[in-house]
Amino acid sequence: MSNIYPFPNQADKAQITNDDSLDQACLWISRIDRELNQVEKGELKHWLEQNPQHLTDLLEVANLWDKMDELSRLSDLFPKTKQTAPKTHFGLYAAASLFLLVLSAWFILDYSNNHTQPEQNILATQTNYQTKVGQNQVIKLPDGSELTLNTNTFVQVKFSENRRIIDLHRGEIHIQVAHDPTRPLDVLAAGQKIQAVGTAFSVQMKKDIVELLVTDGKVKVEQTQQKTASSTQTIQSEPVQFVAKGEKLDLDLTGKTAKEIEKVEDADIAAKLSWRSGNLVFRGETLAQAMAEIERYTETKITLEQNDTLKNIKVAGVFKTGDIKGLLIVLSQNFNIEHQTLADGTIKLSLANS
Repeated sequence: MSNIYPFPNQADKAQITNDDSLDQACLWISRIDRELNQVEKGELKHWLEQNPQHLTDLLEVANLWDKMDELSRLSDLFPKTKQTAPKTHFGLYAAASLFLLVLSAWFILDYSNNHTQPEQNILATQTNYQTKVGQNQVIKLPDGSELTLNTNTFVQVKFSENRRIIDLHRGEIHIQVAHDPTRPLDVLAAGQKIQAVGTAFSVQMKKDIVELLVTDGKVKVEQTQQKTASSTQTIQSEPVQFVAKGEKLDLDLTGKTAKEIEKVEDADIAAKLSWRSGNLVFRGETLAQAMAEIERYTETKITLEQNDTLKNIKVAGVFKTGDIKGLLIVLSQNFNIEHQTLADGTIKLSLANS
């Protein structure tokens, strides 16, 4: 499971070993459910004899999924040792949740304890969310946090008794984190770990940069350990940095540029996050920069004529995401820029003849 949630503090080896055993137990229960062949029966017997914990975990998973009858038919494979009655615990739920996720990437697990309050019900869940190009989505998470996905974004969200994880695979998110000092929320993005307790911030994954913008509170940033190309040594984590409200940090994934925290004006923050209301606000960006941003919200490709004057025209205004027709009208009327639609649907911009 550590390869799915690469926590930089490296959970103790005993817990990792137990989690692996639970994963294997889940796998064996799924095989037993569709009946084992003779080779698999031998493999199961060998696995059970390797460690007494394996039988305990197998019984626990079977009890959870009501598969004890199937196990009883295979009792002759069990080691001749006394086993105590299985006890359900968090690790079991987590392993079962991850196993089922492999079978169905969009299946949402929500286990609850009937003897606790509603807000404590969730023991272990993992859920995938994604948006298409040009789409955004607001998600209310079980802890009360609000997660907003920008265009073409994919995240995995995991909640457990002591962790809240958002694994950003691509795109951009903004999150308003519900305060819970006993259970920090981590955003993982390309080897970067951003941790918050109760705050608000946005994270965008670019080609070589993870861009962090904090809109409320403070977050902690650290780089998770990564292997070198040869996988023979580990790159040590960089010092932890703290980024506060109104500050931005570009995390250079190439390691070529030092990480420096920048102050951001309120107006620039509002422009940066205008996508949440379906708009794009430009405040003097070049036409080349503006078109690159607009392209994120549409399947239509936009190219610029090889003309430095054209590329460096300063653009200011509010554009509706995905409204290419409206964009072309504004460029024509306000910036004297004409367009041509090529055979493959690409729109080519050029300066209009005076």
